Amino acid sequence: MSLAKSLESNQFECVHGLCLEHDSRVFVIYLEPMEDRSEDDLLAFDEVVEATALGRSSGKDVFQITIELEDIVSEAFAPERFTATQMEPTVVTPEGWYEKKLFQNYNAFNGMRTRCEEYGIEVELVSISQNQSGDDESSQYGLTDRQHEALTLAIGRGYYESPRQVSTEELAEEMGISQPSMSSLLRRGERQLLTSALGSQPQIDSLSR
Repeated sequence: MSLAKSLESNQFECVHGLCLEHDSRVFVIYLEPMEDRSEDDLLAFDEVVEATALGRSSGKDVFQITIELEDIVSEAFAPERFTATQMEPTVVTPEGWYEKKLFQNYNAFNGMRTRCEEYGIEVELVSISQNQSGDDESSQYGLTDRQHEALTLAIGRGYYESPRQVSTEELAEEMGISQPSMSSLLRRGERQLLTSALGSQPQIDSLSR
């Protein structure tokens, strides 16, 4: 992040390419031409041990750099610990880095976040959405996309466990909405699920008449 702080744009794009050793990673970074950086400029940073200019792509200067990571970072982000797929290049800024990843399910994401927190690395969820490929579960049960997102988040965060592991206020903060809106989403989603489930069972329906 010290490199990002030194740039006029205060950010750059980065692709994680290869894990050489436990504490060493190879990255491909993309810099705006106006930054006018050379291999020697990059090697001036303490954490950069190698730097190679690869040319230009999509109007940006491309470099391959080898970074020596702090022990806590290399432990937290050991490649074998996570199975998420990187969807877009990482954007690195002085405040942190921003990634768009595809996880198998919410529990997989939550496991990554929990592990980062154990190492003192803060993870802020900016947004979350479900991959709509394959069977559309929300349509199957008559849920809106937003209701499905709220219920999925609530289940993954332990809202329905006893005792509850998270409050509606915390869930609302993660989804970027107010607490009353979150409560309303959950109530309407729960009602729709119950209506869909009970309505599909004639024997139960007949008992309620």
